[in-house]
This record gives sequence, structure tokens and C-alpha cells, in this order.
Amino acid sequence: MTKPSLLVSACLLGQPVRHDGGDKFLAHKALERWRGEGRLVSICPELAGGLPVPRPPAEIDTGFSGGDVLADRAAVRDHQGRDLSDAFIGGAMAAVDLAKEKGCAFALLKESSPSCGVLTIHAGHFDGTKSPGQGVTAALLRRHGVAVFSDEQIDDLIILMDS
Repeated sequence: MTKPSLLVSACLLGQPVRHDGGDKFLAHKALERWRGEGRLVSICPELAGGLPVPRPPAEIDTGFSGGDVLADRAAVRDHQGRDLSDAFIGGAMAAVDLAKEKGCAFALLKESSPSCGVLTIHAGHFDGTKSPGQGVTAALLRRHGVAVFSDEQIDDLIILMDS
């Protein structure tokens, strides 16, 4: 039986795709093993949605989450108030399409991102505060049956990926 692939936020794999041109490399033995097994599928939803690097930081409107953006009840905005929702939704759709194409049953995403946050997102104030919620990509992947985990939950993911 073939083991499932894992969709991974590109920044966690060391790719310089974050808004500031940096990465959030996650050094972990399990990731290295899965890479060696050819099971990792990398994506940055924000780049897939057409946003450049570098780019202004973006956050979901205060009090809302990724599901609200998908339902057109809230927006993802940069610090100047520009609505970037279309790019975030487009990137989320690209992530879902890639997950389906590559047989990804699971996703490992960067916590607190307006795209990839699984348990928390930045609160919309651009001051570093966070609130419970999920990013646009995490919400859409879940709707399509992909089990999402944050980089802070990798130990839980290992159990499922290796079973």
C-alpha cells in the first residue's frame, strides 16, 4: 500500500517565500525522511495566488477567520488596507488542486499565517497579537477532506503519516 503524500508550506522547507523574503525552516527528522521517500509536496499559497516576494504583511479582518474570507464575510488586507482576498482564495484553490493531484491526505502548514494558520492567525491589528482561527488555505483544505496540521503539531502528524 502506498503511503500518502504531505502538502507542506514552502517556507517550512526553507524556501524564501514569506512576505519579508525569509523562510521558517523546520528542521525535523521526520520531514527529512519523508523528503527522502518522495512524499513531500511543496506550495506557498500566497505565491500560487499571484503575490510577490517581498510583499506587505497581510492579516484577516479582526474577529474573522479563513472560512469567513471564503464566505465573503471578511477580507485579507495588507497593512494599508488593500483587499488581497482574491489572491489568498486563488492560492487556497491551487493548494487544494495540488493536494488532490498528488494524493495528499495531510498538510503541514505554518501556524498563524493568514493562509496557513491551523489553530491561530494574526488578529488583524498588525501588532503581533494572535487569535484563534484558521487561515484561508487551511480552511479550504479541510473542506476538501485534507487533514491539516500546524508546524507546532508535527508529532501528531508523524503518527498518521507513518501508520
